[in-house]
Amino acid sequence: MKHPAVIQRNITEVRDVVLRRHSPIHASGPVIEFGNWSKADPFLGMMEDKFQAGSFDDHPHRGIETVTFVIDGTVEHYDSLSKGGVLGPGDVQWMTAGSGVIHNEVPSEGVTAHVLQLWINLPREQKMTTPRYQNLKGADMPTRQEDGAVVRVFSGSSGDVVSATKNHVPVTMVEVLLEPGASIAQDLPGSYNGFIYILEGSGTFGGNSVNAAKSQVLWLGAGIDGEPSEIRAAAAAEPLRFVLYAGEPVREPVAARGPFVMNTEEEVNEAFREYRTGTFLKS
Repeated sequence: MKHPAVIQRNITEVRDVVLRRHSPIHASGPVIEFGNWSKADPFLGMMEDKFQAGSFDDHPHRGIETVTFVIDGTVEHYDSLSKGGVLGPGDVQWMTAGSGVIHNEVPSEGVTAHVLQLWINLPREQKMTTPRYQNLKGADMPTRQEDGAVVRVFSGSSGDVVSATKNHVPVTMVEVLLEPGASIAQDLPGSYNGFIYILEGSGTFGGNSVNAAKSQVLWLGAGIDGEPSEIRAAAAAEPLRFVLYAGEPVREPVAARGPFVMNTEEEVNEAFREYRTGTFLKS
């Protein structure tokens, strides 16, 4: 039986991520710009933040999932569900806001936290789902290991290694560590949209062998729906560390304002009304 050829994903865009200081205790920059709904689907945007306690107040969310990856420092999380926790370097919190949460993420006292936070759109039928939290400790995640390569699987799969993380929208999230000169191929469904963010080092990426380095985001070229695909990466003469996010597009209208992302402006207005009148949180 003939197996279908695996399509090699190219890199279609490379962009530098620049952090700008907003206050003495907070600097941030967009990894994925908000507002490019069709291009980024199912992702709404991603920010890279370096911040200390006091940077953010308590705030609500509805209609999305947030995925917070801690690069450095420790972050203490607390929320309206009374399920707090502490995240350290290499840990991830996968928060499904669904019908609504009020929360905050605060670096430990005297610590500057360095994080990536991704917003994932929820489909219409899941916008008002029951909120939940999945605290994913990096040390506990399943790993795929090959010569000079370690792939930590936070969501989805890599080769034969599968994560137990629950998704409303199918998403692959992996952290990849390559020794100098090592390479890896990450498999993805052909329908997935995705990107890579480089945390350390440099290397070549994609079927078109694009060179990229630390603090650059790389957008993956399209695959073919229903056909297997993969994205290749190889480290240069230094260790390479990056995170890859890819997911199934939702392909629905997006109405976004502040912390709320719904399908219509009226639904967003209703979220603001409920928040103002104290009826935001669902029992």
